[in-house]
Amino acid sequence: MTTSTQLLPAPVIDETARLLIEHYVFPEIAEQLAGLLQRRLAEGAYDVGGAEELARLVTADLQSVNGDRHLRLKHHADPVSPEQGAASLAAMRRDFDTSLGGAPRVQLLDGGVAVVELAPMLFPLEWAAEPLGAALTVVSRAQALIVDLRGNRGGDPDTVAFVCSYLLDERTHLNTMHWRSGGRSEQSWSLPYVPGARFGGSKPLYVLSSDSTFSAAEELAYNLQQLGRAVVVGERTRGGAHPCKGWTVHPHLEATIPVGRAINPVSGANWEGTGVQPDIPCAAADSLDHAHTLALARLAG
Repeated sequence: MTTSTQLLPAPVIDETARLLIEHYVFPEIAEQLAGLLQRRLAEGAYDVGGAEELARLVTADLQSVNGDRHLRLKHHADPVSPEQGAASLAAMRRDFDTSLGGAPRVQLLDGGVAVVELAPMLFPLEWAAEPLGAALTVVSRAQALIVDLRGNRGGDPDTVAFVCSYLLDERTHLNTMHWRSGGRSEQSWSLPYVPGARFGGSKPLYVLSSDSTFSAAEELAYNLQQLGRAVVVGERTRGGAHPCKGWTVHPHLEATIPVGRAINPVSGANWEGTGVQPDIPCAAADSLDHAHTLALARLAG
């Protein structure tokens, strides 16, 4: 790891390649990508003036083989801790503190239809359980609910399960994560108990999506769609189904590398590369009005 802010591409590339080979969920592709990065380094492709430009070039190369959007060299304007995961956590904490804990809007529309916006992330559950539980309890009394994920770029799979638990009646298998480390699998289930009141599993539920909706937010939409619990309204999502971890490889650069893959128990597949396909396609900007209209018609019927 480099210890000064001077940009020497070779140590950054060497460390990124090492992390890929050690951790990337697809070992064969990790070998390919590590070789590609070293070739590009030798060609002088990474001889650039700044960390931001290097991050852009390396990310393009990392995503060139299989289009994995979680595979990135991420630039941070402020220097970040060398501790594993610290760069992402610090940025997340700032977003958490300025978004009411990830539930920036709870609103009641005409006809008893509520909206809860979950953005900009599904934060780590130890932070988010209290604000999300409060928001979801407030909307539990609504006749129909719209969950707005248009501005949500992902987060914690445990938080996905927590949110799903408010929108279902009984304990339900949501997803299975297959981790590279140890070849282990881990099932995700909705919870038997939630703090506060559930909206439950029978009233009309709509999820709003955009082409920015990503990662854990896609899992939330996909889980509810595959269970037949929610109607997804809006745009096809970005298509990232691989949980990842981050390693600081330079004071301003973080390598984010997927360490597992998701398999849905209903579809036997996931949304990697394809995104979540909306049930009702429309422009993201129009999706709230569209979902509200659908909810009112369903309630009237």
